[in-house]
Amino acid sequence: MSQSTHNILMIRPVAFGYNVQTADSNAFQVQQDNQQLVQQKAQQEFDGFVNVLRNNGVNVTVIDDTVEPHTPDSVFPNNWVSFHENGDVFLYPMKAQNRRLERREDIIRQLEENFKANHVIDLSRFELHEQFLEGTGSMVLDRGNKIAYACISPRTNADVLKAFCDYTGYAAITFDAFDQQGQAIYHTNVLMAIGSGFAVICMESITNAHEREKVTTSLRLTGKEIIDITFDQMNHFAGNMLEVKNNKGETLIVMSQTAYNSLTAGQQNTLQKHGKLIYADINTIETNGGGSARCMMAEVHLQRL
Repeated sequence: MSQSTHNILMIRPVAFGYNVQTADSNAFQVQQDNQQLVQQKAQQEFDGFVNVLRNNGVNVTVIDDTVEPHTPDSVFPNNWVSFHENGDVFLYPMKAQNRRLERREDIIRQLEENFKANHVIDLSRFELHEQFLEGTGSMVLDRGNKIAYACISPRTNADVLKAFCDYTGYAAITFDAFDQQGQAIYHTNVLMAIGSGFAVICMESITNAHEREKVTTSLRLTGKEIIDITFDQMNHFAGNMLEVKNNKGETLIVMSQTAYNSLTAGQQNTLQKHGKLIYADINTIETNGGGSARCMMAEVHLQRL
């Protein structure tokens, strides 16, 4: 099973902005003053990012968000849906009410024009019990070894994670992770990223020594070169990157310009052994949305028709 794909789904924002409903659990969000200007800049950043991916040979399916209902975080589709090689499509339970509106059947139908989807597994029923698992934000998947890494938080519930693992045959490795202020880190993909041969991770955010050792051991046993990042680098979204392929089968490691600039020369050199580093300026989206490059890309691992 391949870790990465060259097929990516991205949702173009029409009413992007600071989401009050998510701010209590997302310490990365910062509200900027002029929200109309924020939407304009977000759209420009989105289009620029898509161009960077396409210019590097990545197949990007872009679907426009809708004005109604209002979904300020729709630019981060990896939280509500994931697509798997066996044809499974998972829908996920979301903590914020307005983020639940991002789940759109028409998006899946549009993808089915080019890809083969067999089953939709809808985990959103867990919302009735206030239990959440926000897709590949809550879980960082080692697809080749069928391991789901997850830091438990208000948005990542162990029971829902177990349901996902029961369906897919993944093994869960769970831990607690905290920022410098002691707040639970809201999504696992903020602090770690997994590629075919590497793992970028902010180890100091995992404060429990036993859990840190458990994660380290698993990464080493599965042959990952560990690139440890600092809290400051994590806060610049250096943990929020994604390995993808281009149409020549070459490996790309995608991140934001903010993340790239935060890496040391040594870290960049280590990562470059595993793929070409590409990045785009998405500062407005990062600042107001509290998510970065990886969050904007939902990998489509479905088979092409």
